[in-house]
Amino acid sequence: MVMKPEPVFEAVDALRQGPESRVIVLSPQGAPFSQKTAEGLAQAPHLILLCGRYEGFDDRIPRGLGALEVSIGDYVLTGGELPALVVLDAVIRLVPGVLGDAESAAADSFSTGLLEFPQYTRPAVYRGLVVPAVLLSGDHLAIARWRRKEALRRTLERRPELLAQLDLSERDQELLAEIEDEAASSDAGEGR
Repeated sequence: MVMKPEPVFEAVDALRQGPESRVIVLSPQGAPFSQKTAEGLAQAPHLILLCGRYEGFDDRIPRGLGALEVSIGDYVLTGGELPALVVLDAVIRLVPGVLGDAESAAADSFSTGLLEFPQYTRPAVYRGLVVPAVLLSGDHLAIARWRRKEALRRTLERRPELLAQLDLSERDQELLAEIEDEAASSDAGEGR
C-alpha cells in the first residue's frame, strides 16, 4: 500500500506557516541524515516531518511539496516514526537554549568532523582502570592537546573515512603522525 497524495498535501497545507516551513520526508531512499543536515534544519523556523507507512509515499508527495527526503541509515523500518524521532532529537539539541551549555553541541562527535575524545569521571582509579594522568594535571593546554589527539586517534581507529573529508591543520597532521608512530612502536613491541 502506498500513501495517496491528496490527504498528505491537505495536511501539509493546513500545517504550513508560510514559505519558511520546511517539509521533511523520512524515507530509506532519502539523503543520509548527518550532523550537517541537523545543523541546517535547526536554523529553520518551522519543520513538518512526514512519516511513511507500508510502502511509503506516492512519489508526487516529496516532489510536489518540495520536501527534503532523509534517511537515517541503510535499512528499512516499518514506518517513519522512529526516524522522525531521531531527526527531532538531533535538531532540537542544536536550538539555542535547549542544552544547558551552548558550547556542548559544538564539541560533540561530528560537529567538528571528528569523533569525540574519551570522557572520564571520578574516581581516578576504578577496578584497575585509570583516568589518564594528564586529565588530573590541571594543565589546561596539555589537556586540550590530549583531547584533540584522542579525538583524532578515536576517529582514525573507528571511522577513518571521516578524516579524509577534513582539511586537517598542520597541528592535527603532527598529532596523527605521533599516533601512527605510537601504533608502529606498539606493533613492534608486540612482535618481539
